[in-house]
Amino acid sequence: MRIAIVGPTHPYKGGIAQHTTELAHRLSARGHEVAVESWSAQYPARLYPGVQRVTEPEMEPFEVTRYPLSWRRPDGWIRLGRRLRRQADAVILVVVTPVQAPAYLGVLGALRARGPRGRGTASGRASSGGADPGGAGPTVVALCHNVLPHERRAVDEPLTSAVLRRSSAVLVHTPAQAELAARLTPAPVLVAEMATHLWSSALSSSPPGPVAGRGGPSADVTRRNLLFFGLVRPYKGLDVLLRALARGPADVRLTVAGEFWGGTGEIARLVEELGLATRVDLRSGYVDAAEVPALFAGADALVLPYRAGTASQNVGLAHLHGVPVVATTVGTLATTVRDGVDGLLVPPDDAEALAVALRRLYEPGVLAGLRSKVIPPDVDGAWERYLDVTLGALGRT
Repeated sequence: MRIAIVGPTHPYKGGIAQHTTELAHRLSARGHEVAVESWSAQYPARLYPGVQRVTEPEMEPFEVTRYPLSWRRPDGWIRLGRRLRRQADAVILVVVTPVQAPAYLGVLGALRARGPRGRGTASGRASSGGADPGGAGPTVVALCHNVLPHERRAVDEPLTSAVLRRSSAVLVHTPAQAELAARLTPAPVLVAEMATHLWSSALSSSPPGPVAGRGGPSADVTRRNLLFFGLVRPYKGLDVLLRALARGPADVRLTVAGEFWGGTGEIARLVEELGLATRVDLRSGYVDAAEVPALFAGADALVLPYRAGTASQNVGLAHLHGVPVVATTVGTLATTVRDGVDGLLVPPDDAEALAVALRRLYEPGVLAGLRSKVIPPDVDGAWERYLDVTLGALGRT
């Protein structure tokens, strides 16, 4: 089957771009003819306060990758849709943000326009709720990492709904996201559990061995240091973690590594107000793949104090390095972290409960016990299951 994946990929940074790239590699390995259609410019810089691209590949780029999309070039949206109508049997539309909905609607409009598709292409099979049932365009699956943004605007829901309603099916990563998507479109909604992709694929660089856990050489070492990792946004609850740290063990430090959405000013002021200046290391900026192993090697646990969320690759990344996770019970964190086994779970937005968990983490034997039960993720098995659902949504296996 000829599959086009439309979405961010290298050189764009972050987990979604990596997931797109990994998905292309894995579908190709299954024998499909795959192409990635990406962005030369995703959106105006003022809408994304950070560096959008990496200078060095963080994983093996997919060979058949083109960059026909730009937020400022509607003519490119139309050309891509017309080309995919001729060249693709199926399209996976990676839905990242409602900001990109106008471009995707342009692509879908041209892709669904009536007319000949050209020789040798398979007829599309639109669902009753999505694409034009009388058209002959490719099957289109909208792959939603988050159906709607965590911090929403009034226009987000109608823009996202417009894209999902024009798709043949929708693919999400959690049942809760499936319920949300089902409110926005009558098209079929399928759930595929997210497969780990951050610096861990056999198709990219070789993953590091665990630095702790499973009886590793550093399993008994306590560093008195915690890690908060990734893009810093309000819904991720770093402020809650800081308040918990101020109430927790007085000699424990925190490393915060990642880009700050809107700058470090507010968090830096909170650090000062809480008297944590000597205990918190704010490492603002995108974390290159080469820096990740050392960050986890220096941490006793990864802390994910999210107020809201769907799925996080950071649990798998921590477990890949043998590091337990302290997290809140939101999204898939409540199931990917086994409370009292390989991590600790607390309610969201509750600094006191998180402080209690941090104190418990450093009680005698607790940290070593959690480390010993950390199991690195089964990357290949998870991807096989993910591909089965994805290809089922496309209508073929």
